Amino acid sequence: MALHVESRPSELPHIERVWRSRSEGAGRMTSIATTHCELVFWEHHGQVQAAVLGPEPEASPAPVPEDATFFGITFALGTSLPHIPIDRLVGGAAAIPDVTRRSFWLKGSAWHLPDYDTAEAFVRRMVREGIVDRDPIVPAVFGGATADVSERTLQRRFVGATGLTRGAIRQIHRARQAAVLIQEGVPSQDVIHRLGYFDQPHLARSLSRYIGRTATQLGTADPAEPLSLLYKT
Repeated sequence: MALHVESRPSELPHIERVWRSRSEGAGRMTSIATTHCELVFWEHHGQVQAAVLGPEPEASPAPVPEDATFFGITFALGTSLPHIPIDRLVGGAAAIPDVTRRSFWLKGSAWHLPDYDTAEAFVRRMVREGIVDRDPIVPAVFGGATADVSERTLQRRFVGATGLTRGAIRQIHRARQAAVLIQEGVPSQDVIHRLGYFDQPHLARSLSRYIGRTATQLGTADPAEPLSLLYKT
């Protein structure tokens, strides 16, 4: 089974990345841990479906249907859909009903299906209509800024916007960084020192939990079970 993925970043603060993919043959992939919500559309045997996927606190296997096409909008850290409780989405998904090739219903309104080139216009409308919200403190603090709120309030803001604690988000991001570096050929010892792991076993546990691969496996392609989208932030 092969999974061909194309992706691009976005200048819109509510979007982390826009991606599309297609599968050849049926099989499964390893869905790596992620801190973001996603809006995903897919077509298989002429039927179009859509869902909001929540943050994934650890890696897990996921089935991939044969000869299917996918399109997704990965929302930026701290961006959520308030009408769907975030605690319901963590490690799960919310299906969107009544999807056709042309339109679907979302929070009582008809929407044209977005595509790879119209994702930003689509999300801008979601923002205008209050379907998408963004807590600016979450990405700012995660990026190193200081917030004028208590630690307890800050933790509540992180969990409210992402469903995850700030510590969990850091661990997931670090594991994803480590996986990218290892795939680029950086030796494990250098990754350990660069990203602040204690030692080799610490790195190994992190990769196994959040990426679903060992360092050795990341260094070699596994077309039988590809990884979900992994990119340099």
